Amino acid sequence: MKRLTMLLLAGVVVAAIAAPAATADEGAKKVDGRVFEIRTYYAAPGKMDALNARFRDHTCKLFEKHGMTIIGFWNPTDPADGQKRLIYILAFPSREAATKSWEAFRKDPEWNAARSASEKDGKLVEKVDSVFVHATDYSPIK
Repeated sequence: MKRLTMLLLAGVVVAAIAAPAATADEGAKKVDGRVFEIRTYYAAPGKMDALNARFRDHTCKLFEKHGMTIIGFWNPTDPADGQKRLIYILAFPSREAATKSWEAFRKDPEWNAARSASEKDGKLVEKVDSVFVHATDYSPIK
């Protein structure tokens, strides 16, 4: 029964990610209307484990609380680089929704407490890169 439940949940997650949110225009292929944000965090030396723990234990729940859809998290496979970068993708209904979600997230007292506690021995992130993208009409995520 647990396996069946897990398979059903996996199907729901896949359907949610793959479901089209909008159409490009009448008669055109359906295209996901969401915007995706690809973020790369460059960890401070020796801080990747703490950064991953902060996401695992606090940040992911807060992203969901503020309307951010988590697509996934990755560390590079090169062992040296994997201890330096965390890459993740979030989805939003629109760029405006992303702005509102980030504003609310940054003001959240729970986030500020988690960030302060995790950085008591120094900052975890040296640099953040962010780029917003949208799906093409030939992308599998449509």
